[in-house]
Amino acid sequence: MKKTLEELNQELEKTERKLRWAEQEEKRLKHQAKALTRKERTHRLCTRAAMLESYLLHPEAITDEQVSLFLKLLFHQDSTRQLMERIFAGNGSLEAKDTGRERL
Repeated sequence: MKKTLEELNQELEKTERKLRWAEQEEKRLKHQAKALTRKERTHRLCTRAAMLESYLLHPEAITDEQVSLFLKLLFHQDSTRQLMERIFAGNGSLEAKDTGRERL
C-alpha cells in the first residue's frame, strides 16, 4: 500500500516530535546525573572535612593555610605514603608494631 505525500509528511512530523522529546529527555537526564554527582562530591567533601576537623586541636583557632601546610607536611613524609599505600591496597592491618602506636 502506497502512502500519500500528506501521510508521509504527518508521519515525519510525528517522528520529529518524538525525536525532540527524546533529546529533551536526554538533556534532562544528563542534568540530573550531573546534579547527583555534584551532591555526592559535596557530601564526601563535608564528611571528610569533618573527620579531619575532629582530630585537630582547637580547629576554630587555626587558619585554612595552617591546615593546608600541616597536611602538606604530613603527606610528604615517606612513612605516611607507605602507610597509605598499605591501607588503600587492602592489606593494611594496623598493628602496634607497624605504627609505633596502639592498634587503630
